[in-house]
Amino acid sequence: MTALLIRSDIVVLLAAAAFLSGCGTGAPRFRSDRPDAASLTPAGPHQLEGVASYYADEFQGRKTSSGETFDMNDMTAAHRTLPFGTRVKVTDVETGKSVVVRINDRGPFKDDRVIDLSLGAAKQIGLIANGTGRVILEILEFGTQSK
Repeated sequence: MTALLIRSDIVVLLAAAAFLSGCGTGAPRFRSDRPDAASLTPAGPHQLEGVASYYADEFQGRKTSSGETFDMNDMTAAHRTLPFGTRVKVTDVETGKSVVVRINDRGPFKDDRVIDLSLGAAKQIGLIANGTGRVILEILEFGTQSK
């Protein structure tokens, strides 16, 4: 009888934990059910590896999530969770070229991507020809603005 009572208590606790883990105070407008970690692999201390893409003309002159005006020629990028102002060194695995960008926007909104670079940053590392590429992100300095 005691074993049955303990098992039913465990089932109730697991059900409660599953229910509560889905609760929150509000969902962001763009939300992926997969966290960034799903498409990132560790590459060293404060380093992550994943797929990068870039964005340009369609967003030129529009406001970014941080409130800045997007300039596709600046060395900036969009990331889902890093605080705005974070400086990240992005190295293209294939070309070996690197660029330092500042996070000022949210994205990318495709689950298999880890960062969207501005056109200027993508050109600097040779990402334009393929449109996407495997990169290593190295966090150089965390920003303070989280929006």
